[in-house]
Amino acid sequence: MAFKFQNFDFLHLDSSFSEDELLVRRTARDFVEDNLVPIIEDCFREGRFPRELIPLMGQLGFFGATIEGYGCAGMSNVEYGLVMQELERGDSGLRSFVSVQSALVMYPIYTFGSDEQKNTWLPALASGQKLGCFGLTEPGFGSNPGGMTTRARKSGDGYILNGEKMWITSGTISDVAVIWAKLEGAGPSGNDSVRGFLVESDRPGFSASEVHGKWSLRASSTSGLTLQDVHIPAANLLPGARGLKSPLMCLNQARYGISWGAIGAAMDCYSTALQYSKLRKQFHDQPIAGYQLIQEKLVWMASEISKAQLLSLQVGRLKDTGAVGHQHISMAKRNNVWMALECARLARDILGANGITDDYPIMRHMMNLESVKTYEGTHDIHTLILGQHLTGIAAY
Repeated sequence: MAFKFQNFDFLHLDSSFSEDELLVRRTARDFVEDNLVPIIEDCFREGRFPRELIPLMGQLGFFGATIEGYGCAGMSNVEYGLVMQELERGDSGLRSFVSVQSALVMYPIYTFGSDEQKNTWLPALASGQKLGCFGLTEPGFGSNPGGMTTRARKSGDGYILNGEKMWITSGTISDVAVIWAKLEGAGPSGNDSVRGFLVESDRPGFSASEVHGKWSLRASSTSGLTLQDVHIPAANLLPGARGLKSPLMCLNQARYGISWGAIGAAMDCYSTALQYSKLRKQFHDQPIAGYQLIQEKLVWMASEISKAQLLSLQVGRLKDTGAVGHQHISMAKRNNVWMALECARLARDILGANGITDDYPIMRHMMNLESVKTYEGTHDIHTLILGQHLTGIAAY
């Protein structure tokens, strides 16, 4: 049986949110309850991304939510974080889709693009009429994106791109791909030569293939991209994107949203486990919630979710004042995803055998979070980022 989600606010953080922030959260929560929850288990079972939800999400302002103008909602970073929290409470796959559309496609166009590129793409992406993907990771390079082998070379009035990208969310459903490649003849062949390009998916030589056999993020479209002599005009170069720092800035935006999203998944696991434990009776006809070992697990989850909420809220406030550092976002992403995965495992333990069925969301969250722990910087890579910040010494 499925349980109705119960809000978790042990530290009364709702009192620190503004009316606008609470309204945004309520809107996103209602969207998830009314539109995603009724279909998500079927989508996950079938390996189907719920594309039918895209227009409504566009109407609600979920895409590029923090961007001003171009039909975007102009939300604060805390408001955007609350949207991510609610979406991932529904499913990591849908939050991933919105993260990519917002932080990895619209953000680089808004930050590095020309006026023409912004006017052409941002309104259409904001409404969901056009979809995008982000091509950085390659089959041979994930944590070390500077090793990419995708190349761009100047050719007449444009560029020709060749290479492969892998583990690309929304690749097969996108109208445009933000592709990162090393520009030949742009000086050193290292990270400084990395440039960003807008590649329409209908260009000759561009192809996307679906990744099958996933046990995680099954309600998300995951793809591989191939570029074989893809010609694009010079106007498709993102003029402000120079060096590996540019795609890493995009990833920073996505990591911030993930830190909030993971809280949503953890809250759903906790809510399910708490309600289940009050109904499930064992031994002396007593609810298992009355036994010490069960209470210890619930207390751990409640404590860690509360700490994660404080962490993301403070990082969001810093981001809204322009005082956030990439190390703050790394700590939030690293801690909160780890916390959420542990919550899923403890919740599964409380539910026993029932926890592995899709009558409950626990195992789905657990499998999804295994991917979330890896993408946008693995747990270990964020450990090294924080270690370098603390010591001043790079250990990678």
